[in-house]
Amino acid sequence: MTKLTDFPVRLADGTTGDLSAYAGKVLLIVNTASKCGFTPQYEGLEELYRDYKDRGLEILAFPCNQFGAQEPGDATEIANFCSLTYDVSFPVMAKIEVNGDGADPIFKHLKQEKTGLLGSGIKWNFTKFLVDRDGKVVSRHAPTTKPEQLRKEIEELLG
Repeated sequence: MTKLTDFPVRLADGTTGDLSAYAGKVLLIVNTASKCGFTPQYEGLEELYRDYKDRGLEILAFPCNQFGAQEPGDATEIANFCSLTYDVSFPVMAKIEVNGDGADPIFKHLKQEKTGLLGSGIKWNFTKFLVDRDGKVVSRHAPTTKPEQLRKEIEELLG
């Protein structure tokens, strides 16, 4: 079985890294967009990150422009928006696709491990996946699920 930490990841600066740096952490992976009705969730995500990062939570944002062209900016514009508007301190990766032939391998894996209510495809921005310390995808949450609604599950995973 392929572990999530085995996948390469494109960083916002254009370089390639991998998720091995997050081995042993609880991960909340989210496809994001700067011009979406759910964009204010960045505030809740940052609050979760600040509350739990010292206990082992990492939040990874993957900007995506596949839904209503709501993430039109380049990496610099996205980083500036996240920092200046929501004071985001968790990693914001390079812009990717989450559906279709060009879907990033990380999201192909996440969708295979946890399908949504209407199938495996990502339906909109701010779909959230929780991954345990062993790299197992344990849950998938709809864009309408607010970050604060994940607190109990995150606390259980953090132990």
